[in-house]
Amino acid sequence: QVQLVESGGGLVQAGGSLRLSCAASGSISSGDFMGWYRQTPGKQRELVAGIRSGGNTGYAASVKGRFTISRDDAKNTVALQMDSLKPEDTAVYYCNAKKASMSGVYDYWGQGTQVTVSS
Repeated sequence: QVQLVESGGGLVQAGGSLRLSCAASGSISSGDFMGWYRQTPGKQRELVAGIRSGGNTGYAASVKGRFTISRDDAKNTVALQMDSLKPEDTAVYYCNAKKASMSGVYDYWGQGTQVTVSS
């Protein structure tokens, strides 16, 4: 089992910055994928950024160059630094961890944190 707790959401003006943090507990390891998804009403949850062991990262095209994902395996945390925020970044952001097992890959989710960017 993995528990994920996010923090750091809020209201910011366009062009501003926010930093989201996610604390993981339970059977999380440095080899597990961790990432951030976001969701707006009526739309599917979308992957924003992900990071694997060794620091390999990936970003959605819409946030590349503005968002930076990082992880601290010693503290079991993953962070998302969001700069140059736009109103279209407004969404509920979810921390995600993927654990592989013999039976497949299982997704764990945090409770979500609201990010609102005003124009």
